[in-house]
Amino acid sequence: MLNIKDALYSGIHTVQENAKKINETVAPGIVHGIETAATKTGDALTAGKNTVVNTGAAAKDAVMDQLDANHDGKVDIEDIIILGLRTPGVKVERNRFLANEFRAHYDAATIEKAVRTTPMKAGISLEEINKIADAVIQHERYFVSGISAALGAPGGAAMAATIPTDIMQYYGYTLRAAQELMYLYGFPEIISADNEAQIDTSTMNTLIIAMGVMFGVAGANNAIKAMAKALGEGVERQLMKKALTKGAIYPIVKSIAKWFGVKMTKEVFSGFFKKAIPVAGGIIGGGITYVSFKPCCERLKTSLMDTMLSNPNHLETKEESEIFESIAREIDEQSEEHSGF
Repeated sequence: MLNIKDALYSGIHTVQENAKKINETVAPGIVHGIETAATKTGDALTAGKNTVVNTGAAAKDAVMDQLDANHDGKVDIEDIIILGLRTPGVKVERNRFLANEFRAHYDAATIEKAVRTTPMKAGISLEEINKIADAVIQHERYFVSGISAALGAPGGAAMAATIPTDIMQYYGYTLRAAQELMYLYGFPEIISADNEAQIDTSTMNTLIIAMGVMFGVAGANNAIKAMAKALGEGVERQLMKKALTKGAIYPIVKSIAKWFGVKMTKEVFSGFFKKAIPVAGGIIGGGITYVSFKPCCERLKTSLMDTMLSNPNHLETKEESEIFESIAREIDEQSEEHSGF
């Protein structure tokens, strides 16, 4: 029995010794293998992360390069307007537009007067103008949302190529709607044949103010009403153009441009990652565009409905009056300089 017991203890001791040797030799190898694998995995993940970051940075740089139309190293509202107006169909020819819109309901003499002066002066009621404006907004809304949905469909890296097109189509149609609404409510031609290729400062400022109204930027609403009053009082076109580059208008334009600069930087790159979702991104993008486009147009329409060009009973605000007075002073100074006094 003792021999059996000793043998048993000896066997147990042998097993323990073998287990100890396994722990001392095999276990470190396993641990080392795990650590090595973890290190390699970490390196691979880091490399992958860096690749994604570098790819994203490259894509952002590519987008910025495509959108920086005036090559000043940043993307702002001026770039968007320049690129938007280069998009076929964005520039609206005032005379043709008004003639087409009124042709179905008014005689040739009324249409001719509407084109030569303003729709209101031609005897076209504000109610009728509002109906046409609503139809114009809906028409442009269908187009812009359809394009956004189509261009939002590609996923992943493909978005680097489609984002500038998507942005330009959206803002292009916004610019198109802005011109159409301004013409319906009495504004003269904004982009004439002589400045179509190179947009001058006054034209740029007019469009920036209109865009500011559409997006609810502070000061834009009063600025466009003051402009309408000056035009309604018969200010000569060239004098008005110069007044739009100075005085009270200038800081408002700069404020609107700054607001858009922040907005666009966020939109370009948040939109990039949201629309990297294949297919569904297009459906969502088009839906968002359809919803967001109309309120922008409605803001401008509401503002234009109540100006000296469209409403004889318009009551101006204090801020609007101050901006108008600034415009008037600029025009008086220009007139004196021109006359040699």
